[in-house]
Amino acid sequence: MKLSRQSKNTQINFSVTKWVPWCLLLPLALGCSQSPAEPEAVPVLPVKVVIVTMFEIGEDEGDTPGEFQLWKERRDLDQRIAFPQSHHDLYYNPETQVLGMVTGIGTAKSATATMALGLDPRFDLANAYWMVAGIAGIDPEDASIGSVAWSSYLVDGDLGHEIDAREMPDDWDTGFFARRTQFPYDPARPKPNGEMFQANPELRDWAFALTRNAKLVNPEELEETRALYTEHPNAQKPPFVLTGGHIAAMTFWHGALMNDWANKYVAYWSDGATDFVTSAMEETGTYQALYYLDQIGRVDLDRFLVLRGGSNYTMQPPGVSAAENLLKENDGYAGMEASLENIYIVGSMVIDELLGNWETYAAQVPGAEES
Repeated sequence: MKLSRQSKNTQINFSVTKWVPWCLLLPLALGCSQSPAEPEAVPVLPVKVVIVTMFEIGEDEGDTPGEFQLWKERRDLDQRIAFPQSHHDLYYNPETQVLGMVTGIGTAKSATATMALGLDPRFDLANAYWMVAGIAGIDPEDASIGSVAWSSYLVDGDLGHEIDAREMPDDWDTGFFARRTQFPYDPARPKPNGEMFQANPELRDWAFALTRNAKLVNPEELEETRALYTEHPNAQKPPFVLTGGHIAAMTFWHGALMNDWANKYVAYWSDGATDFVTSAMEETGTYQALYYLDQIGRVDLDRFLVLRGGSNYTMQPPGVSAAENLLKENDGYAGMEASLENIYIVGSMVIDELLGNWETYAAQVPGAEES
């Protein structure tokens, strides 16, 4: 093991490929044993909470923040742990036992990063809570930019059949439809097989009840964008906390017609339990990896939370085309700064509660006793 100290962070740089046997990297592998001449195993770090972010804009500290920076700075995630098998090094607070990760953008990176962490023998994740904490597009029908949503229903917006709209039947309103079905929103669809996952709804409800009255930041500059959405009363409200369905798709879609599709598609896969509130790119990949890790006892899938903050609306306001609005948002999301602050405020309320009563929550997932 090589240790190197930096000016601000303690970096742990495990050169695992040089001496750690493969059975330590893949605990389920058979027939691998460590000889007496080999170095001792890497010490295992206990983890209470994993903060799952997807990107950082520049440096991890001291510049314009992305999803990770506020957590690193404010939760004192100063112990750097090399993570060459994934997108970004890990950061850990040994006192609180909170671990921060940056998966990279998209379902492929989120799934592989989560799997890599879950199989890493350096961490004890058996009782860890996992909280996705990232920005999202938000439906102006449901909420305003800067608002934050807890989600349980996670729908995959990529896995399906698609026909170009110019060639679809005249009585279809979209060319995208579920696999193993005959037409869009076919009621005869089979059970989900990767198209939809449901994270623990009792834990989601517990987190929402704990945070629903959180005092969120509401910068004046948000008002100009909110005021444009004259046909959507919820889009004009100050930021607030809510619950709702989430759709994950690798394509950054935008516009009123796509927004309508997302609502129908989430309602379709959730059997009408919810519709679309937030959109991003990663949740179904993260969940799928955690599901497999749960199967081998590395993690507890019931401890997974999804928190997303609205950095931008998913459709245009009246008088603006979808293309114009998308390009404008690409110059800088109107609700980016506020959403990052509010994700941190709300997410920290849950983390502080978990850490403050760890003896209880290590043994019992909150909300489970009420189910």
